[in-house]
Amino acid sequence: MKLTNPILMAQIGAPHGIKGEVRVKSFTGDPLALGDYGSLYDKDGRKFKIMRLRPANTVIVVKFKGINFRDEAQALNGTELFIDRSMLPNDEDEGEFYVADLIGCDVLVESGEQIGTIVAAPDFGAGCLLEIAPLLEAGGFGSDIWYLKFTPANVPKVDLEKHAITITLPREVSERDEES
Repeated sequence: MKLTNPILMAQIGAPHGIKGEVRVKSFTGDPLALGDYGSLYDKDGRKFKIMRLRPANTVIVVKFKGINFRDEAQALNGTELFIDRSMLPNDEDEGEFYVADLIGCDVLVESGEQIGTIVAAPDFGAGCLLEIAPLLEAGGFGSDIWYLKFTPANVPKVDLEKHAITITLPREVSERDEES
């Protein structure tokens, strides 16, 4: 099955034991909720059905249907797992959205000037970051990607209707710009 609007939900890590279980990094708010979404799919459309899961330190340990041996589990290491966007509940509450909705948003400073666009929203374990490609004066985007921690102080406004966010530049960036 090829997903029309894939949303990354998890990534398979190393095997756990000898019976086909794997460690999985879940990107859901509650890691154990990964099992609530039904089948997951890799980028090629391969289906992964969760038979059982349990917490284990910073990951969950998952047993997928049809994966019964350690070597089969090892072959899955690094596999990203997706669902279709239509499987996610509607984000009807005011001010709530999915981080995936930020990709492609214009990045504005408080004056309203666009300074870049969001190209990714990685979480390396210490919280979500916004990966920003700067807007060049010629209207294109530069290669000097920079990161901003996604916090209410740094990102006071998210406007998904306008596909834009407003940021407060960190003091270090503001001071550097004033010096140049």
